Amino acid sequence: MTRTVLDAPPAMPALFARAALTARGRGGDLPDTRLARLGVEVDPASLAAYSRVCGFPLADSLPVTYPHLLAFPLQVALMTEREFPLALPGLVHVRNQVDQLRPIGAGEALDVEVWAERLAAHVRGATVDLCASVAAGGAEVWRSRSTYLARGATAPEGAPDADVGVSVGALDRVSAQWRVPGDTGRRYAAVSGDVNPIHLTGVTAKAFGFKRAIAHGMWLKGRTLAALAGRLPDAVSVDVAFRKPLLLPGTVTLSTEPVEGGWDVAVRNAKAGTEHLLGTIRPS
Repeated sequence: MTRTVLDAPPAMPALFARAALTARGRGGDLPDTRLARLGVEVDPASLAAYSRVCGFPLADSLPVTYPHLLAFPLQVALMTEREFPLALPGLVHVRNQVDQLRPIGAGEALDVEVWAERLAAHVRGATVDLCASVAAGGAEVWRSRSTYLARGATAPEGAPDADVGVSVGALDRVSAQWRVPGDTGRRYAAVSGDVNPIHLTGVTAKAFGFKRAIAHGMWLKGRTLAALAGRLPDAVSVDVAFRKPLLLPGTVTLSTEPVEGGWDVAVRNAKAGTEHLLGTIRPS
């Protein structure tokens, strides 16, 4: 496996522009490549902006989902390489698994490494897992696995079936309701760098088959965890499936149930009951 260490974060707008220009003609197997950055320091202003957008209280430790923002630019750089088999524009985040091994101080220097694995067949196309590991002081403190769906793509012959489901209880009791504004995708894109056009405007989302712009899955996951702030284990595993896309604007409900020292959670459309997110939160 080839490991490349970058001196600076990739320029996200340029990466997405390159992804659009090189979307056609992709295929084959995943590249045997890892990208990394060492000694990454969290910008306090960026952390505060992220916390505001997702609803996290300001604290001395990072929100459980924040390290994804440090890994995501590297993952985009990996996905825009010409050898990557799936086109980045239009990819839909369908599952995300995070393991926080301990709270991460906002002032810690972090080593971030990403890679891709498990190209799989899905009834609507093909999926790929983008993995990340974050270390502090030489020890891993956080890891994640993000599964993305490329609709209409074809997985290589013999590829395994995609694993995108998460099982939860009935979750009939509503504990909160949120109105999600129409600019949520643009606000989250501004703090995360995820400027995938499916999240920005109705016009750009329609080009990829969506009626309106859709919320980022990781914003929805962050918003859900923010609602449980102060009630999460220090070492925690959070596994969520992103189900029906959340069209913007929209109104959703949050249902929670204590389970095994953690929680089962569900975010649904307030009127239709359509499931947008199902997840489990457990001590790790």
